[in-house]
Amino acid sequence: MVSRRVTLAVLCALSLAVFPAWPASANAQQKMNRADLDQARQMLRDARDAVKKHYYDPTYHGIDLDARYREYDDRIKAAPSLNEGMRMVAAFLSGLHDSHTFFIPPGRPYKWDYGFRIQLVGNTGYISRVRPGTDAAAKLHPGDQVVGFDTYSVNRTDFHDLWYAFDTLMPQPRVQLDVRDPGGNTRRAMIDTKFKEGKNVLDFTAQGGGDDVWNYIRDEENADQLVRQRYIETGNVMVWKMPEFDLDEDGVDHMFDVARKHDALVLDLRGNPGGAADTLDWMIGDAIDHDVTIGKRVGRKEMKPLVAKTAGNRVFKGKIIVLVDSQSASAAELFARVMQLEHRGIVIGDQSSGSVMEARLYGYSQGIDTVITYGFSITEANLIMADGKSLEGTGVTPDQEILPTAQDLAAGRDPVLAQAITLAGGKVDAATAGKMFPFEWAPF
Repeated sequence: MVSRRVTLAVLCALSLAVFPAWPASANAQQKMNRADLDQARQMLRDARDAVKKHYYDPTYHGIDLDARYREYDDRIKAAPSLNEGMRMVAAFLSGLHDSHTFFIPPGRPYKWDYGFRIQLVGNTGYISRVRPGTDAAAKLHPGDQVVGFDTYSVNRTDFHDLWYAFDTLMPQPRVQLDVRDPGGNTRRAMIDTKFKEGKNVLDFTAQGGGDDVWNYIRDEENADQLVRQRYIETGNVMVWKMPEFDLDEDGVDHMFDVARKHDALVLDLRGNPGGAADTLDWMIGDAIDHDVTIGKRVGRKEMKPLVAKTAGNRVFKGKIIVLVDSQSASAAELFARVMQLEHRGIVIGDQSSGSVMEARLYGYSQGIDTVITYGFSITEANLIMADGKSLEGTGVTPDQEILPTAQDLAAGRDPVLAQAITLAGGKVDAATAGKMFPFEWAPF
């Protein structure tokens, strides 16, 4: 349960915060000069120290952490580029096989978008969205099965790491996709990435007129707009699309105030990566009429269990149907599983991601006048639920498995939401359900 977003408050704590001088264009590969090498090696040291100090398992699952550090330090010394050095820092942490322990690299002086999104349905990857006006829009279509991504297979086991590598660590100017359309025809598509150049150095002191600060704020506002809470009231059913667990207590209460006007709540947590533990507590408290121990927290030292306090007579008493998919993670998975364990709601959709740990973000920086910022998410506790099991690596198994087909994705139909509304006592077809919450692309 960790938010991966870096707040403006963290950045503005620096007298002069800048993004690093990464390649001026996506095609460039910086050679590892001495300064690059020192930066990458320091990041690796910081990663090791953060794990040593904060990781919940002091045995590191049997890994010899210092030996692994020496191995990856040697790899960084031999790396041909700064990008490759960053990849080695991330690979060092990936040896823990922990969904919530990962590297947050420095920002880049450019924006990029491949122009498509991939959704895992069961163990199969499909193109779910294509961005208008991009190269992808001319070559890919929703419903295309992704057979290969730059020679890598696309499956549930490896896809998270694959996308993290290509979309966070080492964005590429062009990617190769092998796809199969709903009719069974296969083809290879070379997709040119959409790029927008930015500034190598951002001045957050406002001495340069303050444009960088306000541009950053605007980007954050655009990001917030994309993950805003949305809902539709249809008959006696409230359908709530919850993109993240980022509401404060008043926000949670407000949404349940709306729900209390209806006989049933359909809570759509598909694509929800989780978020704040407090939001999860308040959500469960508004849904269940007694205090609930969400899970026992297992860490380096004795920790209090994670408990949700009931809202008492303000609890929503109607039917609850929860939607999950392969991208539902962390707090989203915990909410769904609590509904099952407490026999409070029905969970439908696809197997969730199995990314359920309690972690904290730790920020680091290098430099004095010119500063680069980066960070690490470090798991500080595993969560053992009431059934004695952890969801990490397994996820939530829906009570009803309902998977969209390639044809559904191609036509924009949503059979999962349609079935949920039917279970809640309403009636809507899959085509109408697919239009209820239109997908929105971030401004570019």
